[in-house]
Amino acid sequence: MSRDMFDVTNDRDGGRTPRRWNPLARAARCGEALHAWRTRRHGHAPPAHDTGGAPPSPEPAAVESVLWRMRTTVRDEPGALAALCTALAERRVDILSLQTHPLGAHTVDEFLLRVPAGTDLAAAVAAGGGTDTWAERADAHDLVDGPTRMLGLAARTATDAAELPLVLRQLLGRCTIRSQPATAFGGGAAAVPPEGVLENTVIRLRDPEGGVLTVERPYLPFTPTEFARARALVELDARLGPRMPRGRDVLTLSEGGHVSLRRADTADLDAARAMHERCSAETLRRRYHGPVGDASRYLNHLLSPRFGRTLAAQTPSGDVVALGHLLWDGDETEVALIVEDAWQRRGIGAELLSRLVGMAVEAGCAHVYAVTQASNTGMVAAMRGLGLPLDYQIEEGTLVITARLTPAPAARTPEAGERAARP
Repeated sequence: MSRDMFDVTNDRDGGRTPRRWNPLARAARCGEALHAWRTRRHGHAPPAHDTGGAPPSPEPAAVESVLWRMRTTVRDEPGALAALCTALAERRVDILSLQTHPLGAHTVDEFLLRVPAGTDLAAAVAAGGGTDTWAERADAHDLVDGPTRMLGLAARTATDAAELPLVLRQLLGRCTIRSQPATAFGGGAAAVPPEGVLENTVIRLRDPEGGVLTVERPYLPFTPTEFARARALVELDARLGPRMPRGRDVLTLSEGGHVSLRRADTADLDAARAMHERCSAETLRRRYHGPVGDASRYLNHLLSPRFGRTLAAQTPSGDVVALGHLLWDGDETEVALIVEDAWQRRGIGAELLSRLVGMAVEAGCAHVYAVTQASNTGMVAAMRGLGLPLDYQIEEGTLVITARLTPAPAARTPEAGERAARP
């Protein structure tokens, strides 16, 4: 490497001319500047406002800001992204993170922004050359950097097979996730290639449990990067195979005795069928709202981690006497309970429901609902016992009780950027 170093200067014609410089001379000038700074720093010079200069300017007033997640499209050419960032900077929009997704002649840019309240974000993006803009409010959780977030989602998937639909939703935003049986696609999983299919707003991947895993997000097309990340999580789930947290808690019953509460899955299918055989026809009818003989047909679906989470109450002798289900139903979340007749009204159903609602809160669900019969006083009492705001809808004897898990947001006037940027 040459011992000579070069600096770059701009000539009057806008050109860039290399200029040879001496590192010893540069060091001497730096030393002189440092000495002058130390002299002023230690009080040997009067304060700046005593030298006849203008008084120090006051600090600018703090402006309330809002976090936004935004996605927009720019042309894939030099300077296009710079123009967009300049337009945002002119409105004092702080870019906290940026990720680009090249798509042929265009690039989809994904931003996390801190925007001064009242800013017309859509106008700023349009002025910078952005098109097909989408934006939604973000929160502090979005400040985690991308690799750290992906590692956290992978760790959750590795711990529990029931986490896969949840982590996909956290990865991809508001979307509908369905695990469809092989018969729904004629050729079954073979109808979807091993690498999966990306079709604009739909992702289809081979479900490790058989069939097809479909992810739909009508309001915003998926990018190839999102598709690759979703496929990696599904492949991780397939490699790890069936898994479930094995911890259990002991519940002491009000009338004496105890049962253990634990997670359940399809490995408990035989025990669940045996419980059905011990249940009365009325208990099965209240739970499944259909022919009693069809009750056991639903168990394989209900116990699958792909569709939600199941809690079981088990006696010391090993019998399953109650099941509670938390089911991912598109954007909604359903809770359901069944308790064997001989174990009803002993607090088991209420405890299962409380734990299921706690899981829904941890998963970020805003509501849970239960579908039951108007005459099912036990389920109604259990929902009331949650101490949450409840909504009731009844039609032809079927009662739907919805519990709100998060407080309703305070009313506010939408900002101009919010109205214009949303699809």
